[in-house]
Amino acid sequence: MRAFARFAWFVLAYDVLVVVWGAFVRATGSGAGCGRHWPTCHGAVVPRSPAADTVIEFVHRATSGIALLLVVALLVWAFRAFPRGHATRAASAGALAFMIAEAAVGAGLVLFGWVARDTSAARGWVMAVHLVNTFLLLGSLAVVAFAAGRPVGLDPRGRGAAGGLLVAGLAALLVAGVSGAIAALGDTLFPEVHFAEGLRLEGEATLLLRLRILHPFAAVAAGAVALLAARLAARARPDPTVRALASVVSALVAVEILAGAVNVLLAAPVALQLVHLVLADGLWIALVLLSAASLSPGTEPEKERPGLGPGLAPIAGSR
Repeated sequence: MRAFARFAWFVLAYDVLVVVWGAFVRATGSGAGCGRHWPTCHGAVVPRSPAADTVIEFVHRATSGIALLLVVALLVWAFRAFPRGHATRAASAGALAFMIAEAAVGAGLVLFGWVARDTSAARGWVMAVHLVNTFLLLGSLAVVAFAAGRPVGLDPRGRGAAGGLLVAGLAALLVAGVSGAIAALGDTLFPEVHFAEGLRLEGEATLLLRLRILHPFAAVAAGAVALLAARLAARARPDPTVRALASVVSALVAVEILAGAVNVLLAAPVALQLVHLVLADGLWIALVLLSAASLSPGTEPEKERPGLGPGLAPIAGSR
């Protein structure tokens, strides 16, 4: 199913772009660009004479709507092309569920006014939920694309310590991602407030500032777990796909930590925040793919390059 695999990789790449644009909406304070209206924008389907923040928010809504349609098409195609019990079916159904949840969270942020300069603690918790759901969405799409090239799907049985450590790595990246989402929100709302000064502040905003200091530690810890998981997975199953993905995970951990350090030193400029997010998404996807490769029974599709399979080559080249 080369055509399906290519489409699945395209949907994944497109959704990463939508996620990055959503971060741009948050970083520029444009979340209220359409007012407290959803799904319309200032009460209109297409706003007339929009301001810059309205254009930014409207583009995000439009591209998110296209993403939903793409995931629906992916689900229909998966159920038509693959047999009952194949991993692509379950993963595409999960992707649609997470996409619907993504839309619901976005609507809630707008309707409750948890956008722009709102500093409530509720906004921080909702952003954390938003991040977890986004990662699960991207992970589901990655599994769809990877499993499309594996006729027997995935088999999680008998993977031992390597499987457990991969799960721990994924959980650690989720925790680091949550702290990163809150840290990014704090950087947007309080760009001039340093850690020590933030600890002396009072009110709901204090939570955002105090949690911001935890992100570097969570990120380093998650990177260490991901590195260990990648190394053990490569040793437990030294086939070309697993080894290549383990190398990608290791490289992305190093680059991501470096980008995070530069982000802190430069007081989190918007462009660097977006680069940091792209790297975080790439690391998450790479670890999901490594987990999927480790769970694969190992039957390579016929006439495919043995190292990467039909779906992995495009994403490997894009990195």
